[in-house]
This record gives sequence, C-alpha cells and structure tokens, in this order.
Amino acid sequence: MSRSLGVVVPAYRPDVERLSSYVRALDERLSPDAIRIELDAPESGVREALAALPATVGVSPYRRGKGAAVTAGFEALDTDVRSFTDADGSTPPDSFVAVVEPVVDGRFDLSVGSRRHPEATVESHQTVARRWLGEGFVRLARLLLDADLHDYQCGAKAITAEAWERVREHLYEAGFAWDIELVAIAGALDLRIAEVPITWEDQPGSTVEPIRTSLRMGRALFAARHRAKRIRDSRLHAAIAATREEGDALVDRR
Repeated sequence: MSRSLGVVVPAYRPDVERLSSYVRALDERLSPDAIRIELDAPESGVREALAALPATVGVSPYRRGKGAAVTAGFEALDTDVRSFTDADGSTPPDSFVAVVEPVVDGRFDLSVGSRRHPEATVESHQTVARRWLGEGFVRLARLLLDADLHDYQCGAKAITAEAWERVREHLYEAGFAWDIELVAIAGALDLRIAEVPITWEDQPGSTVEPIRTSLRMGRALFAARHRAKRIRDSRLHAAIAATREEGDALVDRR
C-alpha cells in the first residue's frame, strides 16, 4: 500500500530564489502529498514571495531554531511519512528521493541522509576546520550512541508517523542539535534506521558558526545520550535526571 509523504523545509532568512527553485524541484520529483516551509523571522516581503509555491508556509516572527521548526512542521502534517530537507538545497531532489524511499516502502522507521558514507558523493567540500570538527563529532557520537552511523547531522531525514509518535516526546533540542537527538532517541527505542549515501554540495551563506556550534553540539550529544540512557532504564541516568529540571519537550512548548 502506498504511503502518503509530507516534506518540511525549515528556513531562516533564506535565499528566496534558491528556496523557490528547490521547492518546485522537490514537488516535481517527489509529488509529495504536502510540502511545508517553516519560515523563521522572515524579512519584509519574503512570505509573500513564497506564496505562489506548491507549499504551505508556516511563519514564526522569531527564530525558533531548526529543530523547533521541523518539529512544528511534523506536528502540522498528517501524512504517513514525515521528512525534512534543508532550505539551501544541499541535498538534491534525486538524493532526497533515495532518503525517503526506505521509509515510504516500509523497510525502515527512520532514514538518515549521509554525506560521510563511503558511497556518498560530495561535489564541493566544507572548509578544513568544519570537516575536522565534523569528523571528530562523528567519532564521539559513534562511541556514545546506539545508532552507529557515518553522519548524524545531514539535513535530510524521513520518519514514519508511528515512529514520530514514539520519539516526539523525547525531543528537546530547538536548534541544529535536534538531528543528533532524533537519531539518539530512535536508537534507544530500537527503531529500524537506514543510512543512505547522498550527493551533497556545500552551499554558501550557512548560518552555522563552526566553533560555537561545535561546542553546543558537544553538550547536546551528551544530553542526547543521557535521554537515550533513561529510555534504556539506566539507574545512573535516572538518578541524574532526578537532580535536574528537564524543561518541556518541544511538542509541549507554546
């Protein structure tokens, strides 16, 4: 049986021409049941410029962060499969098809695009500093988490509605660290995870600051491991949690 597909594109101060071209290409290539652009803190005229696209535009007047934007988009969808891809178009439509297919056809619960997979094609590379920081992060994540991947942070993923219902209440990271938290929780819940090599091209104008973001990501990785261990009923991590204020999960925030 065919599964319905929804696509979320989180966008903060996007290049409108590039985003518009990308959304049209996604619509043509995938023919999804729904596309949502989750637009944060848009400049004047941006929402109007996107209105002609084959997509619903959700707007926040402030910057929520990538994780919060994707979560809002997933919560707004009622499709069988929920997916997202970054607004800069670094993951070409053909590669995004490859990412969603293992979930749409029912073989996996979560599919993760991978730029670092041995079979991936990287058409233009990040700076040496960003590559070095990224590789170090991957090595640490593979040591700490149940999911053993080559790339945890690629901005192209897909998940079944059923799997989303299981993970959603465990997601707290509003920013770029949301990806690693999603994978960590999925691993802890023993969901079936596919890693799909993609063609990827680094785009100019990234809103990621390498050093500051790496420090935040390191803290977020240990936080994700902590939440994953709690799901695994670790007594140590349950004791640690009893001494902390957790705050609200993203789906519970207003």
